[in-house]
Parts: sequence; C-alpha cells; structure tokens
Amino acid sequence: MSLDERPTLAAPDDDPYLWLEDIEGERALDFVERQNQRTLDKFGGPRFERDRDALTAIYDRPDNIPYVTRRGGLLYNVWKDATNPRGLWRRTTLEEFRKPHPDWEILLDIDKLAAEEAKDWLLGWTHAPPEAASRAIVGLSRGGSDATTLREFDLDTKRFVADGFVLPEAKGGAEWTDADTLLLSSAGGGGLVTSSGYARTVRRWHRGEAVEQAPVIFEVPADHMAAYCSGDRTGAIPRVWFIDQIDFFNFQGWLGDETGAKTKLDLPTDVLFEAQQDWLAVKLRSAWTVAGTTYAVDSVLGISLSAFLAGDRRFTVVFEPGARRALQGFFWTAGELVLSILDELRPVFEVCTPTANDWTRRRLQGLPGIGVVDVWRLDRHESESNGDLLANVQDPLTPPSLMLIEGVASPALLKQAPRTFNADGLVVTQHEAISVDGERIPYVQTGPATETGDAPVHMTAYGGFGLSVKPNYSSALGKLWLERGGTTVQANIRGGGEFGTRWHDAGRYAGKRLAHDDFAAVAADLVRRGVTRASRIAAEGGSNGGILITNMLTRYPESFGALLCTIPLIDMRRYTRLLAGASWIAEYGDPDKPEEWAWLQTYSAYHTAKVGQPYPPILIATTKRDDRVHPGHARKMTAKLQAMGYETYLYEPAAGGHGYGKDNKERAAFIALGYTFLKDKIGWADTEA
Repeated sequence: MSLDERPTLAAPDDDPYLWLEDIEGERALDFVERQNQRTLDKFGGPRFERDRDALTAIYDRPDNIPYVTRRGGLLYNVWKDATNPRGLWRRTTLEEFRKPHPDWEILLDIDKLAAEEAKDWLLGWTHAPPEAASRAIVGLSRGGSDATTLREFDLDTKRFVADGFVLPEAKGGAEWTDADTLLLSSAGGGGLVTSSGYARTVRRWHRGEAVEQAPVIFEVPADHMAAYCSGDRTGAIPRVWFIDQIDFFNFQGWLGDETGAKTKLDLPTDVLFEAQQDWLAVKLRSAWTVAGTTYAVDSVLGISLSAFLAGDRRFTVVFEPGARRALQGFFWTAGELVLSILDELRPVFEVCTPTANDWTRRRLQGLPGIGVVDVWRLDRHESESNGDLLANVQDPLTPPSLMLIEGVASPALLKQAPRTFNADGLVVTQHEAISVDGERIPYVQTGPATETGDAPVHMTAYGGFGLSVKPNYSSALGKLWLERGGTTVQANIRGGGEFGTRWHDAGRYAGKRLAHDDFAAVAADLVRRGVTRASRIAAEGGSNGGILITNMLTRYPESFGALLCTIPLIDMRRYTRLLAGASWIAEYGDPDKPEEWAWLQTYSAYHTAKVGQPYPPILIATTKRDDRVHPGHARKMTAKLQAMGYETYLYEPAAGGHGYGKDNKERAAFIALGYTFLKDKIGWADTEA
C-alpha cells in the first residue's frame, strides 16, 4: 500500500484533509472521538490518573495566591478550586486581603450560573468604570473561547441587570463613557468584522437603543487587524484613545472623545505609546529621525502631550537599550512611568517622573536581581492609581511571592504560594548554546546537581511575537518531572523579546527557521555537555511553539526522543484563512504572496513531512473551543502523519479555548496526559516521589 504524503511542497493545495477544518462537522468529530479514545487507551492508565489527581490537588489548594486588581478601593479576584471549578468572581478590601484567610464578598458564582442556564460558561473578562459605580460589563465565554457574550451586571445587587446591555457572542469588548453609554468594539454584526475576525468598528451604544442602531464613530479597513478604544480619565477632561491596529506590530492612534476620533497622532505606526495626564511615552520598534534627531531602535521617548499635539518634537530619551539590555514593558501609575527591563536576562525596574524641565529616575529597591520578577499597577485604572504596585517574585525552585510596593516603601509580602514539590538536591544553572550562525542562545537548566549523561529532559521554548519566556516556578514540571529525578530546560530562542527588537526580528518571517535552529542547538548542547542523550530529550511547545515542535519533527528528528505539540499552529499554507490567522501575517508572512510563501514553505511542517524518516513519536493536543488557533491544524497534521505511517497521537477535549482546560481538573488532565506520553516514549519509568 502506498503512503499518502499530501499535501506536498510541489502541490501545497492538494490537501485531502480539509474536512477536518469543519470544527463541528460530524465526520470531523467522529475522527476526533476515535483519536481521543486511542490516545487515552494508550496513555490514560493508572499513572496518568495518579499524576492528574496530584496536579489537580495542587491547582485546587486553598493557599494558592489569589491575584487581585483594585477598582473603587476594592480588590477583585476570580478563584477556582474543587468546589468552584468554573470560578467565583469576588472582592474584598486591601486590609482584609492582608490577612491569612480573607473574608470575600461573592459577586458571581459561575458554576451556579452555568447550571441554571445549561451553558458551558466561564468568566472571560469584566469591565467597570474607574469610579465606584455599581455597574459592570461581564464577558461570558463558552468553554474558554475568546469570543464572549456581554451582559450588564449590578455589583450592588449581585445580579445581571434586567433589560440591561446584552450582546450576543463575538470577539471584542466595551468601554463605559457614562452610566448609560458604551463604546462597543465588537465583531458582532454584519460587516463589522476584519479579516482577522476582530472588531472593525467602534460604535456608541446608548441604553435602550437597539445595538443595530448604534452609530459607528470609528472604523478601520477590513484588511486591518482590529479597531478598539480605551477611556482615559487622567487628563483635565475625559478622553478616549482610538486604535487602528493595522497588524500585530503596527498601530495608528487617535485622540478623541465619546463622539469619535478627533486628532491623529503624528507617530510612526510601529511604535507603542502610553499616555497619562499631560504626558506621552513612546517606545520605538525602528529608528526614527524627527526634528533633526535620530532615536535608536527600542528607545523610549517622553514628551508633554499638549506640547506634542501643538507640534513640539523635542523628546526626552527615557530609556536607552543595549545589545543585551531590552525593555519588556512600561506603564503609567500616579504620574510616573514604570519601565520593566531585562539586562542580560536579569530583571531591573526603573521609575521615571516627568517634570516641566526634565525627567528624573529611580530604581525600584528591594527586589531580587536574579530569577523572575514581574511588577504591575495594583489599580485597574490609571486615574484611580495612587502609585501602589504589585510584584511577583519566583524562580524554577522558589514558588511565587506576591508583594505590595506602596510609594517608595520597600516591598512588603502579601501572599506566599505554597511549595508544591520537593526541590531538595536540585539546582538552577544558566548556559549558552551556539546556533548555526554563531549566535549565543541562552537557556536555563533545572535539575540534579550531578550530570549522569542520561537525564530525562523536558525542553521547551516559544520564539515568537517578541514575547520573552522566563524561568517561572511550574507546579506541573516540578511535581511530575523534577521531583522524580528529571531535568527541565527553557531556551530563549530568537523570535522572542529577551534582547529587544533585533532578537525578535531575527526569528520573524524567514528567520523563523533560524529560531528553530536555535532550539536544536540547545538540544545538541545538552548532549555535548554530558547532561543527556538525544533519545532522552522530550520537547514541548504550544501555539507559535507548535510550528517549532513540528519542525523539530521534520528537520531535527534525531535530536529528540519524543515531542508534545499543544494548541498548535502548523499549516502555514492556509493559516491566514483559519480563525484569527490573518492577524499573524506580520509575524510569519502571507502565503498568498509567492515571495513570502517561498520562506513559509520551509517551515510548514504540514507540507515538508515525508515518508521514510526517523521521526520520533509525537502527541498533538488542542481543544475544540480554541477560536484563536484553529483545531484543524492539529487534526490535519495528525491525519497526515498517521497516513504516512508515523506514531502520532491526537488529544482534543471539548473545552479550554486557547488553553488547556476550562477548570483545574481539565487543565491537570491535559498536562498529565502529555507528560505521561513523553515519559513513556523516552523510556523513563519514573517513580512517584
């Protein structure tokens, strides 16, 4: 019997598996059901159940940190545990939150709501105006999807408002302008959707008015990514920022009010900007020459907003990048700009204060200079912020600590996450591999202090969209891998943002293939250093990392013993036609342009996979409710690999969105199944610690 290699590079559109893109199609669902059963029959035995239950118990622990945000003087949180698997939306005071066991006021019981309405509800997001008003818009998600149903909720009565604002399921959001008016950025409605599936317009929706009659006050072309807006009450009068998101990395900003956009900002489209009061901060993605001065890539510039709008272009350089010193983010709080920086992968935070004559700066004190540190504003809205910050501190062997920074005071511990695995004898070390072009690729290794040359290694990376990966504390890897004698490796491959725009751009477009070379170089370095051998390396990647893992399958099969590919993007020929795929053209390229398909085809593993290769076993896992990365990617790659005779498994639960499950048990099952597969295929019969 001949093995079917279609689709191929020679005939990329000869795809016999298009029927698997029909998410709810009867034939496709039958395929998924049979594949799920096959996978669970093989790997869903007692070891999987033991690990799933152990991980679920960790996720359900009552002493896990309840992360909060403040609005109207109260702290809000969504909490999930065994009793409340879908979650509780609740609130408390800061004084109460400081206690070991705070008293919470329950606003909405999602499990109860789901049962009453017989819907697979999860809480997607909430939005209330910054002042202590009693109304909020609640976004309810079916099974974790990005699309939500909008409903108005009364925070005082703890009920949905009868005859209040209601909008059917769609991607997008809403912004309050007053108690009876919303600015709606929603993809719901005919002609209101971009090619990426996001909102094309902003509409002003008054209470009692049919949403179809709400006037459009801002609109972008259909081939742009999205339109949205955000309210700003930090200025002398309320204002609204309107954003035309051209693609993933290009934006055009407008300043306006509830009647629409008024003033287009004279800025390059590839900048990020944040405004507060009368100050504007701009982060560059490319060099910019203005008013006779050239500013470097990744610089942050500051200026008076009113002066800028009047034509002044005399910026102050607030941040200067270095070769391995890069900005990770910035935000305003109480008139100060907080900069998050990685300097040789070490966390640094600077607070910049603008004045009429200059900008002063200070460094946040009391935070560790190694490990993982994240800092953000406690208050949801800038206009309510008094400068209080939250900090989260952790590393692969140290569980998170949630700290409060009040003004210039030293960080004070608010909550400490429990230790969920035994880290005795484990160490964290940093290394660098040399990629094919000589670039140094950092990676963090966690595991036993003594090398055996045969370590069972779990290896992961992301390498896309300028997102930096950090060596966080992982209860799953700790309990199911490290505690049982394994080693973990996290690689900082190109395509991420660890070293700024140059690092991202090097792994973007045609460079995506180079980012994959980086990952293979780290795997080779582990063997060179005597940590392990190739057949003992289990690699995992998700979303954009799905491209990475499937390219390890097709390009570097001898370097790995087993592969786990989750919620993946794989088919680079059709990705722009599937759900939100068109929004990622700025990261990968357009397959409909021959010159860009020329590079896309080199890492479209769906097309490059061929028979007769030493491919390692692979498990591809997604969710049916992922409305961001189409589950058809996982389904089709599974079908093709199996048709070519390779050991391939699929797992696709019904819910989870672009994630691993709608509740703690489902998330634990998704992870435990993947790790059971990886361990089995690298020949690691671990014993429970």
